[in-house]
Amino acid sequence: MLKGYISPYNATVVQKLLDQGAVLLGKTNLDEFAMGSGSTDGVFGPVRNPWSYSKQYKEKSVPKSHSEDEESNWVITGGSSGGSAAAVSSFTCFAALGSDTGGSTRNPAAHCGVVGLKPTYGLISRHGLIPLVNSMDVPGILTRCVDDAAVLLGSLAGHDPKDSTTIQDDFKPFELPNLTDVSKLSIGIPKEYHAPGLSSEILALWSKAADLFKNAGAKVVEVSLPHTPYSIVCYHVLCTAEVASNMARFDGLEYGHRSDTKHSTESMYAATRREGFNDVVRGRILSGNYFLLKQNYEKYFVKAQKVRRLIANDFVKVFRSGVDILLTPTTLSDAAPYTEFIQEDNRTRSAQDDILTQAANMAGLPAINVPTALSERGLPVGLQFIGRSFQEKQLLTVAKWFEKQVQFPVIQLEEVKRHDSDVYQHQKSASFS
Repeated sequence: MLKGYISPYNATVVQKLLDQGAVLLGKTNLDEFAMGSGSTDGVFGPVRNPWSYSKQYKEKSVPKSHSEDEESNWVITGGSSGGSAAAVSSFTCFAALGSDTGGSTRNPAAHCGVVGLKPTYGLISRHGLIPLVNSMDVPGILTRCVDDAAVLLGSLAGHDPKDSTTIQDDFKPFELPNLTDVSKLSIGIPKEYHAPGLSSEILALWSKAADLFKNAGAKVVEVSLPHTPYSIVCYHVLCTAEVASNMARFDGLEYGHRSDTKHSTESMYAATRREGFNDVVRGRILSGNYFLLKQNYEKYFVKAQKVRRLIANDFVKVFRSGVDILLTPTTLSDAAPYTEFIQEDNRTRSAQDDILTQAANMAGLPAINVPTALSERGLPVGLQFIGRSFQEKQLLTVAKWFEKQVQFPVIQLEEVKRHDSDVYQHQKSASFS
């Protein structure tokens, strides 16, 4: 739909980086219009996870047949911001931007072994971000360590007169302290996040992380977010409804692709959207328009908004009870092989993969993925921390402490010349596995 289109202005986040001397290398691949959880439905083809070519993965993966090679054994990055996560993971760049509507920054961060930060809604300007779901979209930050995420956040956060949803107060960049005492922290473990499909490997890792905090002196308590089981259905209704509204602007008249059909304006509209959108985008538009029909509006859209309020209130109650940070899994499992991932349709996969991440978007809360260990297959697994609204400093400080404890190993790409072997020598294997 936007092939060859060049925007007449920069997004606020891009302009802020340029103003502060950042060097922008280019744009990265993603699911079309950020609709997906695998980065397999992009115009430029699927994104390959750099860990597919790592020494750690190759040593653990066993081909099913002699004819099977790495070309058929590679794994997905997660999505929708898979290209950004892959770029950071493969040392192409120090940091990358993504978008996070239901987990699109944290999901690929977990699969690619990098840090993925979703800030509080309204902390970073959405001006220039192509909207998917206006009430949940947040520009995401992907880096290789928590400190780098804090640096980028300090550069991007703050009020923007071009985005009325941003905070009015000035944002003061901060340097993360080295936390040594966690005894005053209360870590909540939401029981509802023990979701169907959660692998035993990630469940064990989640439990071990809770024990790590407990042994260090923190208070670890089980908490309940009772409306979590309804969140993915609620998210689907609200997401598709807003998608239907947002995609209406791509009509072939003002910018982007225009069909050559000249029978009538209506036929040109239809042909433009049929040619310009893939099946996934068209499917979400159709679903959203169905939910917004006059006879369905109250039954679906309004009811979903009410459930969203209940979900947000669950978090408010938990944090008011004295809990500082919530600790949850980020994904149900490690990255799936591409050939296995595409066996199910985009909608089914998105419903499965967003189940642990999208509630934070509906509540507008900050959340971060921290790479934690390697799975039995030699692939990254991450855990998610969810914080109080606008308490990014506390969230990142705890994430930095955890990052230091787990000592996640550096990816060892066979194609990379190891002239910097000292980078690897102290991190050859995960100490938290």
